[in-house]
Amino acid sequence: MLLELQVKVKAIVLLLIFCFFLLSLSPPCGAIWITLQAKATSTKCVSEEIQSNIIVLANYFVVAAVGAADLHHRSPPRNPTISVKVTSPYGNNLHFKENATIGKFAFTTTETGSYLACFWVAENQGNEEVQVNLDWKIGIAATEWETVAKKEKIEGVELELRKLEEAVVTIHENLLNLKNRESNMRGVSERTNARVAWLSIMSLGICIVVSALQFWHLKRYFVKKKLI
Repeated sequence: MLLELQVKVKAIVLLLIFCFFLLSLSPPCGAIWITLQAKATSTKCVSEEIQSNIIVLANYFVVAAVGAADLHHRSPPRNPTISVKVTSPYGNNLHFKENATIGKFAFTTTETGSYLACFWVAENQGNEEVQVNLDWKIGIAATEWETVAKKEKIEGVELELRKLEEAVVTIHENLLNLKNRESNMRGVSERTNARVAWLSIMSLGICIVVSALQFWHLKRYFVKKKLI
């Protein structure tokens, strides 16, 4: 009994070390800076590949831009406004806001695929560049652990174990998703190879039939002309 308990403890410790290793390999979440040209009303988008049933939380704000004319006249920097649109992989509108200088959006994904967040300056607001700060958090990074700790009354080691448990679940779901995608790609590859093989066989058969018809026609022509 004691030996089984020791084996279980060692297995848990190895699992925790493995999770820490995977988490250390993953890049930390950070803010993204997006530069928009106000005069050209340029549009820039940020995409992220997300699975279904994942929490997404993002905050964005516009940094006051200073153009050349503002520096020459020493006028205070302007506060340009932007438009924001977030869409799902199937084109569903998840967030849309116009004339915004600050905002946020939060949703739980219902589709697996690439989610798109686009930013643009709706009107000509000068020649300056508009800087937009986007803080995009997904999954565990979007979880408010302070709220979870207060709600479930956990702290310390128990809270860290809860975070590791969520990380393990996320890693497991990612592995299953990669496995499914690999299986789908393998199926598509096998079907494509089968179709190419049938096409090659049909092409070879058509070439043989055409060659036989040409040989028969030439032989008949030469016999008719008494050349053979």
